[in-house]
Amino acid sequence: MRRKWVATGIIMALIALFSYLAYDFFTYRSKYAVSDAAFIRSDSLSFLGFKVGGKVVHLTKREGEGVEAGELLARLDDRDFVLAKEGLEKEIASLKEHNQALRLKRERVAKDLAIELELHRNEYTAASHQIAALEAKIEGLRARYEKVGADARRLERLWERRLIARSDLEAAKSQRDYLAKEIAALRQELRAKRVQLSNAKLAIEAVKNKQKLLQELDRQIEAGEDRIEGLEKELAQIEEKIGYCRLYAPFAGRIAKRFVNIERVVEAGSPIYALVDPSQLHVEVLLSEKKLRGVAPGNRVLIEVDAYPDRVYRGRVEEILPASAATFALVPRDIASGEFTKLDQRFVVRIQLLNPTQDLRVGMGASVAIQRK
Repeated sequence: MRRKWVATGIIMALIALFSYLAYDFFTYRSKYAVSDAAFIRSDSLSFLGFKVGGKVVHLTKREGEGVEAGELLARLDDRDFVLAKEGLEKEIASLKEHNQALRLKRERVAKDLAIELELHRNEYTAASHQIAALEAKIEGLRARYEKVGADARRLERLWERRLIARSDLEAAKSQRDYLAKEIAALRQELRAKRVQLSNAKLAIEAVKNKQKLLQELDRQIEAGEDRIEGLEKELAQIEEKIGYCRLYAPFAGRIAKRFVNIERVVEAGSPIYALVDPSQLHVEVLLSEKKLRGVAPGNRVLIEVDAYPDRVYRGRVEEILPASAATFALVPRDIASGEFTKLDQRFVVRIQLLNPTQDLRVGMGASVAIQRK
């Protein structure tokens, strides 16, 4: 009989215990949206690679090691780029030297032509003035010559009548002959000056033609400058590529994965490291649509990470993504045939971690309890 009462008591105790646990279970889930489909994620997970291809000659970090922002992580063999840079620098220096020589030549030629042009213009001006003076002088002498000639003819008629002395006639003829010779000499000098004037004019035209050489030198200098500018752009690109042969950490964090080893030839953009910032972790939960009641941004969350079951992390709902996970499935369901089985849809809920620790890792599984409003 006693055993019967003991068994009855145990059964009643178990019923009470199970009833309490069931009550606590349903009460807890009425206050909290609970899900085991939760994972630690990071927005700062970055795949780092070189912007140029080449052979990896140096790797500074192993998986799991911490890095500082701006720290050197890897280096490519840049010898081909360095040789190309040296060749461009030599070519640019040679072109600059050649262009400088052209500028000096142009300056010298321009100076010489300016002096030569000024001399010929002065010569042209002087000859013009001298011609004008000679013409005026000849005109004056010709007037005197005509007057003296008329006087000589008059005196000759008087001498024939023996009204004057022969010496007077001879003096008039001598003066007439002298003026004739003077006029002839001046006319010869005038012809020479006109030739000089013509030569000066031709010389001025020749100098102006020579000045076209300056235009050619200007074109050569301009072409050289354009070539130098193009090579300097190439040089800047080569220097950028040399800089691209070094891979630096864009932010402080930890190496999540190293994809290559030394001596590996990689293409531009190939991943070398995966870098994660442990301080930028969050939790993503796949929450059933049936559990979304009362879940909204700002709700408090309790988080248990599978790797650390003795810890409880605190969080806050940041957002609920507007489309279900099935919306982006690679093979969407076909309901055109009319055969349709309704499935529970899951939505991604993003949760901010309020007290993260350094030992949390991206991809860890977790369980969450989201307090309902």
